[in-house]
Amino acid sequence: MEKFTEQAVAIIQAIPPGRVMTYGQVAAEAGNPRGARQISRILHSMSAKYELPWHRIINAQGGISTPENAEGKGETQRERLLAEGVQFNANGRVPLDTYRWHPD
Repeated sequence: MEKFTEQAVAIIQAIPPGRVMTYGQVAAEAGNPRGARQISRILHSMSAKYELPWHRIINAQGGISTPENAEGKGETQRERLLAEGVQFNANGRVPLDTYRWHPD
């Protein structure tokens, strides 16, 4: 596994319940500030194998990027976040100033 991928997986695994990170934020923390799309690929290909909490990764606007019709994942993501206590504002976005997690 490449160093960036290894670091990204570790960061995603460390996100606590009730908190979120953005794709770009994970990429930057893993060493590639321009690697947001790589985070998407990592989530798609490695979530099951590494038990990644994929639902805690959202876009930079605080929204769910998974389309609602993509095997129901958009709704599943929203339900999982709500179950962890993450609230959405009137625009359907997560207030990042409240729920964004910053690793040490």
